[in-house]
Order: sequence, then structure tokens, then C-alpha cells
Amino acid sequence: MLLLTLPHSMTLHLPDEAATEAFGAALGGAMAAGDTVLLSGPLGAGKSALARAAIRRLLGDWRAEVPSPSYTLINVYDTEAGPVWHADLYRLGGGGDEMAELGLDEAMGRVILFVEWPDRLGAALPERYLSIRLDMTDGGGRDAAIAFHGEGWERLRAALEGSH
Repeated sequence: MLLLTLPHSMTLHLPDEAATEAFGAALGGAMAAGDTVLLSGPLGAGKSALARAAIRRLLGDWRAEVPSPSYTLINVYDTEAGPVWHADLYRLGGGGDEMAELGLDEAMGRVILFVEWPDRLGAALPERYLSIRLDMTDGGGRDAAIAFHGEGWERLRAALEGSH
């Protein structure tokens, strides 16, 4: 259900895990090379589940093994839409040196990139990105606050609005 729509933001209520997966699938189905998605929210809010559903859609395989990159920091997948990187920065302190070591600075704007715990990026944000903040709600659902930063999000925005 769409709760709020503003020119560059929207909030979706996702009542259960199936709705979160459907939202992730819609997101993945509309992404293209150069798209960066920053996923924030508390532990257990569903950041990895959302990214996993999007990546499985991009892979075209709902049973694909898509582990959390909590320990590897970055997992890379080859898809028809191009390379997909899934980064989990929770264990990092933040700063440009770590981002350069991981290659995130070079990947932004070139690959499809999902970043969990984007606050660790510091000032290393791309010019164009989609931010999604997930927060748990009473009853086990979650709210997804989505903000579009930069130009060129019309295709993806239409797909997300149509997913609810």
C-alpha cells in the first residue's frame, strides 16, 4: 500500500516477509547498470532479505544461493543486466580508504550496487542513488522509506509504485 508520494520520495508499508520479497523482486526487475541502492535500518529490519530478493530477480533464479555479505563484505554476481555487487559495511569503521580498498568507489555508477549500512560510506556517496530505510512496525511488517537522489529514476519509480 502506498502511504505517501512526494516528488523525490515515497513510503511503502510492507505487511509481511512476502510483501518485502515482492518489493525486492520489483526493485530488481527495474534495475540497470549504474544503479546504486543504499539500504539502512536497524539490525533485523530486512535489508539483506530485500537485497536477496532483488538479486534473485536479477539472476532469474528464485532458488539461487544469495548469502549475506556480512563476513565477506562484498558478494558479486553476474547477471544479464550486468555485474551486481552486494556490500555489507556493518563491520567497517567508515572512510575513503576502506571504500577504495573494496573497490566501491569504482563500482558506483558502473555496476548494480546494493550497500547495507551506507552510513559507513561517509562522504563517498555517488551523485545518483536510491536510499531505502526499513523500519519494523507493530504486527511484524515494515515501512520502507524510499528517496530518489539524482536524475534518471523514472523507470524504477514507476515499477515500485506499480508493485503496490
